[in-house]
Amino acid sequence: MPNELMLESTLTCPHCGFQAVETMPVNACQFFYDCKGCGELLRPEPGDCCVFCSYGSVPCPPIQQQTSCRAKHPT
Repeated sequence: MPNELMLESTLTCPHCGFQAVETMPVNACQFFYDCKGCGELLRPEPGDCCVFCSYGSVPCPPIQQQTSCRAKHPT
């Protein structure tokens, strides 16, 4: 039985520690996220494809499926 994708991830802001449960897109990487606690604009850490891979409790769907995300975040 194939693993079921987890589509919800808890994002934790590295600036203020605020946590929010968000639904991840299955067909795109999310490069930016506005923290609902402090308003800081979060971007992926170098080497990560999206904010969920950098700050989430669950990696994005392409990573869960062990496929390449193919996304390169803007620098």
